[in-house]
Amino acid sequence: MSGRTRLTLASWGATLMAAGALLPLVKPATWIFTAALVLALVSGVGTLARRVPLARPLTLLAQGVTVLLALTLFFAREQAVLWLFPGPEALAHAVELFRAGAEDVGRYAIPAPDTEGIRLMLVGGVVAIGLLVDALAVTFRKAAPAGLPLLALYSVAAGLSGGGAGWLWFLLAASGYLLLLLAEGRDRLSQWGRVFGGARRSGRPGPTAGDGGPAVAPVRTGRRIGVVAMGVALVAPLALPGFSGGLFGGNGGGDGGAGKGGTISAVNPLVSLQNNLRQPENREVIRYRTNARDTSGMYLRLVALDQFDGTSWKSSVRPIEDVPPQLPWPDGLSQSVKITEVTSNFVASEAYEQKWLPMPYPAGRVDIDGRWRYEPAGRMLVGDDKQTTKGARYQVASLDVQPTAEQLAGAGAAPEKLRREYTRVPATLPADVRATALSVTKGARDDYERAVKLQDWFARDGGFRYDVDVDSGTGVQAISRFLKDKEGFCVHFSFSMAAMARSLGIPARVAVGFMPGTAQSDGSVSVGIRDAHAWPELYFQGAGWTRFEPTPSRGSTPSYTRETTPSGTATGPAQPQQSASAQPSAAPSATASCSPQDRKLGDCGPDEAVTGASSEDSGPDPLTVTLLSLAAVLLLSLPFLPLLWRNRVRARRLGSDTLAVWEEINDTAWDHGVEPDDSLTPRKAAARIVRLGELQGESADAVHRVARAVEEALYAPRPRPVGGLAAEAARVRAGFHAGADRRGRLRALLAPRSATRLRWTAASRTETLRTRASTAFHRRAHEPN
Repeated sequence: MSGRTRLTLASWGATLMAAGALLPLVKPATWIFTAALVLALVSGVGTLARRVPLARPLTLLAQGVTVLLALTLFFAREQAVLWLFPGPEALAHAVELFRAGAEDVGRYAIPAPDTEGIRLMLVGGVVAIGLLVDALAVTFRKAAPAGLPLLALYSVAAGLSGGGAGWLWFLLAASGYLLLLLAEGRDRLSQWGRVFGGARRSGRPGPTAGDGGPAVAPVRTGRRIGVVAMGVALVAPLALPGFSGGLFGGNGGGDGGAGKGGTISAVNPLVSLQNNLRQPENREVIRYRTNARDTSGMYLRLVALDQFDGTSWKSSVRPIEDVPPQLPWPDGLSQSVKITEVTSNFVASEAYEQKWLPMPYPAGRVDIDGRWRYEPAGRMLVGDDKQTTKGARYQVASLDVQPTAEQLAGAGAAPEKLRREYTRVPATLPADVRATALSVTKGARDDYERAVKLQDWFARDGGFRYDVDVDSGTGVQAISRFLKDKEGFCVHFSFSMAAMARSLGIPARVAVGFMPGTAQSDGSVSVGIRDAHAWPELYFQGAGWTRFEPTPSRGSTPSYTRETTPSGTATGPAQPQQSASAQPSAAPSATASCSPQDRKLGDCGPDEAVTGASSEDSGPDPLTVTLLSLAAVLLLSLPFLPLLWRNRVRARRLGSDTLAVWEEINDTAWDHGVEPDDSLTPRKAAARIVRLGELQGESADAVHRVARAVEEALYAPRPRPVGGLAAEAARVRAGFHAGADRRGRLRALLAPRSATRLRWTAASRTETLRTRASTAFHRRAHEPN
């Protein structure tokens, strides 16, 4: 075997040995076989190209083309030409797979499922590293620098696993690199024959100069480089941002065993919260039944984020244990506070996979099968090993804690250890955050009033606006920017209120989970993906961790923070709150035993208030009232007919073909003052729309992209289907909207100029009917009697 062949095999093996650190991240790990095969093809092409021989750049080009063809064959063959040659559709499919893979990486906990997108990212990444190692070690004969991409590959795996890549994978990667160095040393020696290593040092055994023995200098250099590489691999994961430990870090995932002990790592569950809130369809994730009289405050809590380091809020690394039959009594909760035990049965969707178990807070008992562990400080259940919520069925007995305003106002000081941990704020917290908190809570007599003032300022008095499209930054600068711009979604509101409460000395943390959901006609409650939510929890001695709701138009305001606060005794129906799951107030029923659910379903018989009323002299005739109401509605709706027609036409066009979307873009421009010119080609029409409409950036590019799609649809022999045209039209509309003043936006919305097409259509149809009537009249007039 030649030296180059040996070096090629060593490069191939070293890359796969370093890639072994990625195996625990995805289950099943069958992707490694695909990577090995593609990498073998690349190495084989490199060997043939070097034997021809080709120039080094041409060798790299041939290997790059091989990578492209192989990845096309494995991941986009249905979109490729002859299953092998990538075209525009194959490249677009690959980009979509990469995008989906990036979303899956953020969505799933380790080990993640072997989705197509994740597989492409893994195989593509390993092959890219392998190509670089082969180029450095074999093509350019620089094996020592080839350790850098191998180190990068291992470090990425160690970082993603929180430093828990494992000593076995580290030794495997290090051994692969050392084998590569030894293969290069042997190759160099084979080219030189015997190397003179100089005079032998006194007192040391070994060959003398010129004795023909093996040279030890290259081997010694390789060993030194290997030791340095091992040291760098141990230290690098500690230095890289976001990595929580090196090879021997203790912040890995759960221990995976069934015994006691272990930890859960500081994983941030907010990666996909904003994406969940933006979902076009509110698909169900959980359904439950409960004996709670009012579910408006029954938030389903996943995890508590109690550590704020200035960059983000996250959950502390804490020990976990087996789930006890009865969970401990909640910290700080006094027996004097009114509580009601609530029992709820939950069923998670098969499509909902989450490592934390959604539960009402505070849970007292959890009955669930599977490998679940309990974290006492946050009162959370976390799945062990591969355990998730997928299809889970479980029962939770929880406490409905109902403190009064007087009890919260009179709360004593929190324990020193708890107060010290949960009032910690980073030194980088801008001064304006605490200054704003002091200004908002000015005049408050105690921590309870300060908390209520903060909540009401965010939710009602401060002029904040709920907007899920705002960037979801969570660091100190994001909080400061949010307080200035006053627009964001639940993450901004909860994080900011918790940080401000901490700056005032009130223990605070952030809870992440779901709002209570929506009541169904069968008595169950459905929780959708868009019910995902975050809210602050503040600690009051005697009541424990207490929920607040600073996010406007989301969730329900707790009763103990309202101006009219209930006392410790039972009260009447609660005032309706803006909540997806708020229950309707009870209506008069035929019998005292009729439940609210039966009344909602209409199973209680006629209402006494209705049946007892006299039908005589009951007011105007119902038919007259109905007709007058309909006439008033029609009269009031006349000014909105253009708006309704325009929305209906837009919805129909955006769900149709390329030409319909192009017509919609032309009408959007017309609504904003750019009249259509049917004499222009699509390309010139697009340039005119961009110029007259003063479009810039993404909206201008969208017009040109749709115009090119129109040209292809009109003139190409076999037009290809184009996706995302509705999104392109939305970008164009957003560009016009951003460039118009308030009057222009209102004119485009309420009185769109393109509504003239409605008049044209009516005139055309009238003319057609008139022509047909005239033709029929003349035909009959000239018919013989």
